[in-house]
Amino acid sequence: MPAFALSLLSSSLLPQPFSQREPVSLISIKSSRKRKVTIEASTNGHVSFPENNPPRPRRIILVRHGQSEGNVDESVYTKVADPKIGLTEKGKAQAEECGIRIREMIEKDGASDWQVYFYVSPYKRTLETLQNLGRAFERPRIAGMREEPRLREQDFGNFQDREKMRVEKAIRMLYGRFFYRFPNGESAADVYDRITGFRETLKADIDVGRFQRPGERNPNMNLVIVSHGLTLRVFLMRWYKWTVKQYEALHNFGNGGMIVMEKGYGGRYSLLMHHKDEELRKFGLTEEMLVDQEWQKIARPGELSYDCPTVNSFFAHFDEEGCKT
Repeated sequence: MPAFALSLLSSSLLPQPFSQREPVSLISIKSSRKRKVTIEASTNGHVSFPENNPPRPRRIILVRHGQSEGNVDESVYTKVADPKIGLTEKGKAQAEECGIRIREMIEKDGASDWQVYFYVSPYKRTLETLQNLGRAFERPRIAGMREEPRLREQDFGNFQDREKMRVEKAIRMLYGRFFYRFPNGESAADVYDRITGFRETLKADIDVGRFQRPGERNPNMNLVIVSHGLTLRVFLMRWYKWTVKQYEALHNFGNGGMIVMEKGYGGRYSLLMHHKDEELRKFGLTEEMLVDQEWQKIARPGELSYDCPTVNSFFAHFDEEGCKT
């Protein structure tokens, strides 16, 4: 990860309500990305979020299902409905290992009151993934779970014809991975629309603290979303407002793999709180997207990035300093 020089120009670090806070700090980020970004950062640190609303979950962990029968043999899709395709034994082991990794990550926080809450696609392979992943947690650690149909896999059509699907996927690469709609199925753009609805539900759940028991305000809640490769990429695209071009450069992470959105110093979720630059580059993030993730680390919910790097790269008449040429 590039070296960053962080200079805090304010010494007050005590969390206070927004209406009573002292002026926020200014943090200057200098990086090897040939940019200097100066943005306002919350002074509340990484411990708590100073507002009257319930504390935001510490993490949103995106988990792709373990290896499925369809991952091993594509002909399965011709005789078994996609929602009914289950995990292989290897896939069940991958899911169990993922649960162990999640628990180890959470325990490193040092908190004693941590919990997890699960959202899961209703497909057999995702439900089996959650069942095996959940072996890592005792009942008191599990705050709850919700089966969420909007997290289902992209619909490729009913009882897929193997040869026809090969042709359709080749055409998709020519047409564009985001907009191409499979016959009797969906495009990634269709998935985007339903994920937008799920995101609004998730945001409302976070804002009202639906994961908390009455009277509790636990800042050490961790949300785990168990879903499918494309669906999770679209979720990230929607959450971080990535462009179609940026989405089409992303790669699936492996079966039983995870991407972690962790709460940063201002209360927003950043991939760079857990992952390294190089790991995210392999996933498909560009330098512009990494700069934005640096901003996400210290920005507050509701803030806009007025130094958004996408703006400068989109309008060709700006020079490197953002001035008109």
